[in-house]
Amino acid sequence: MALIVQKYGGSSVADPERIRRVAQRVVKTRKAGHQVVVVVSALGDTTDNLLDLAAQVSKNPPERELDMLLSTGEQVSAALLAMAIGSHGMKAISLNGPQVGIVTDRAHTQARIQAVNVDRIHRALSKGTIVIVTGFQGMTPDQEITTLGRGGSDLTAVALAKALSAKICEIYTDVEGVYTADPRIVPNARKLPTISYDEMLELASLGAQVMQARSMEMAKKYEVPLHVRSSFSRRTGTIISKEVKAMEEVVVSGVSLQKDEAKVTICDVPDRPGIAATIFTRISDVNINVDMIVQNISRTGFTDVSFTVGRLQLGKALKVARRVAAEVKAGRVAHDEGVAKVSVVGLGMRSRSGIAAKMFQALAKESVNIDMISTSEIKISCIIRKDQAARAVKALHDAFGLDKLGVRRKR
Repeated sequence: MALIVQKYGGSSVADPERIRRVAQRVVKTRKAGHQVVVVVSALGDTTDNLLDLAAQVSKNPPERELDMLLSTGEQVSAALLAMAIGSHGMKAISLNGPQVGIVTDRAHTQARIQAVNVDRIHRALSKGTIVIVTGFQGMTPDQEITTLGRGGSDLTAVALAKALSAKICEIYTDVEGVYTADPRIVPNARKLPTISYDEMLELASLGAQVMQARSMEMAKKYEVPLHVRSSFSRRTGTIISKEVKAMEEVVVSGVSLQKDEAKVTICDVPDRPGIAATIFTRISDVNINVDMIVQNISRTGFTDVSFTVGRLQLGKALKVARRVAAEVKAGRVAHDEGVAKVSVVGLGMRSRSGIAAKMFQALAKESVNIDMISTSEIKISCIIRKDQAARAVKALHDAFGLDKLGVRRKR
């Protein structure tokens, strides 16, 4: 008998019919002799609807109260799923993050997990009970409710799989696995049968919505086996695992697009040592995640510093940027919400040259202008205009022949 963690996203539990379908799948897994722990997201667009409600009553809602509000969505899903499983004659119990013992730091809306106490889950499992856990949430040591950031249910599932030493962590979503690009943008995108932790981490951090980036960091660190698959079919999905030699033959595995980007530019920054440290220390102090950073060459003793952040953090980033600009005696602060980030990712890039040139040529052919560039060992990212994003993704997918990728070949 194996212990299996299953996570179901919002689209998988969007309405009563889908909740009943999930219940049937969970019951089938339990009847096969496995212990089952299920992690659920909020129903459908519940989280977005709650955020809209918050915006209607407050221009700047306190983050603590946002966590109190947003944490309610997953409780609805968990309770309804437990009821649906019970209708099949199976014992099930729903538990929220604090009840399970998920302890986090105090960073409201972006909390990080510090510890997981799975004693209560083990007690329930020992009695043959299916345990339904609310994703996305936890509690600080002083009993404040926190949430783990968008997509945080993935992180809950991976953390529980690690803490419970689960045989597998199955991530159920509305697609059949990890694709070479978003099939909604590139109709001929191919499903990958396998992908490495490193590649999936990059794709997740670059906008692929199949897995939350922080959940992939944890999965990689603890080598938690993952299977991304569809809740609407029984087909095998994509296995996420450690790097294997067979993966090295494919130079680029996927193209990702992130449209919720914003660029901030602090103009006329004095060009002297320590200024960049001051700027980004102030930004870090308020838990803003900065992505790309570009500093122009100084020719007059002053320079422009540009960086990108998630669009949801733009308001906070502008407030801090204006404050620090005044502090260092810089000029105005400008921002641009009409940008997107397109990236190519692949383990094979470590040992192949010419990938950047091929990427830039493909974008140039489509008259896509590049605003900023960032690279790592296995990815290249470009900031471009948002209205050119779909065209850029299609061009890169074609340029690297990803429609012909298919099953990875062994050496």
